[in-house]
Amino acid sequence: MNDKNHEPEWVNWSDEQLLKLRLCDLHVQIKGTPLAKLIKQLHQELAANKLQFRPHCWLSDDWYSPDGIPGIAIPFYMSHPRLAKLEQSQMLEVEGGTPEWCMRILRHEAGHAIENAYRLRRRHQRQQLFGNTSQPYPDCYLPKPYSKSFVLHLDTWYAQSHPDEDFAETFAVWLTPGSDWRERYAGWPALRKLKYMDCLMTELAGVVPPVKIKQRLDSLPALRKTLGEHYQQKRERYGLDYPNFYDRDIQRLFSNAKEYQHYPTAASFIRRFRKEIRRKVADWTGEYQYTIDQVLKDIIEHCRERQLRLTVPEEHARLDFTILVTVQTMNYLHGGQHRVVL
Repeated sequence: MNDKNHEPEWVNWSDEQLLKLRLCDLHVQIKGTPLAKLIKQLHQELAANKLQFRPHCWLSDDWYSPDGIPGIAIPFYMSHPRLAKLEQSQMLEVEGGTPEWCMRILRHEAGHAIENAYRLRRRHQRQQLFGNTSQPYPDCYLPKPYSKSFVLHLDTWYAQSHPDEDFAETFAVWLTPGSDWRERYAGWPALRKLKYMDCLMTELAGVVPPVKIKQRLDSLPALRKTLGEHYQQKRERYGLDYPNFYDRDIQRLFSNAKEYQHYPTAASFIRRFRKEIRRKVADWTGEYQYTIDQVLKDIIEHCRERQLRLTVPEEHARLDFTILVTVQTMNYLHGGQHRVVL
């Protein structure tokens, strides 16, 4: 199905047509794709550390490793360029869309999967170092950017969100070839976790995993919702949940005073640089581009309703406005409102 000579019939469909198709009718697979090579790379990294564990992988609607199952669900859009293109158009980015990014996520999810494979959450020292897995997952969490008690692997200090995520992130750092974690985390309290991980994985070297369940929770053939329904739900999940921007913040850059009536409108200015600003703020904060885009959409409407215009040259306004959006986003994240996403 992934052979160029046997492309799916929907490969040349418009987004509108594709959104009407059910997930179960995509008929895509991992075999023969670039994704398969990255999964093979993950297995090679595990083998290089003498681990017998090999997580089974399947296509679903998101990235995750279900409780009790030593495997990894991978979003369907990773299986075909046309689906990645749709993901980009619907969510403004493709999570895991580059080989490096995909490997970071695979290593993280492998951390969850290996806990399932060897029932590691039951271990007393694991609970002492990382916390209890029974701790409820928060809807949001308060990141501490300068904390040295946690490793840094995925964006937005994700290890801080829950004990299980802390373990998975620590495993991912330990597994990453050339990470030089002993030097990188020297003097950090997080180094104790990494040393424990190193000892634990040395203990498991050559040991066959006791849990061998091959269940594929919510596999693609079982998902009967349409792509349109999927993206509607996903946009709601990552949608706008920011506090409104205060007028005083906007007034620092824009004004409706008569003296500025010949200057470009603030709304047109933001629309022109919307994509660039969204990308930069996402890079700096680790927040989803879709969420930031909703903030920009809200600001554009705010400026349009108040007939605001630039008060400084565009070059200065672009930098100042990017900083303003970044600061507001960081305030939001540090205010305890960062969502748990994996």
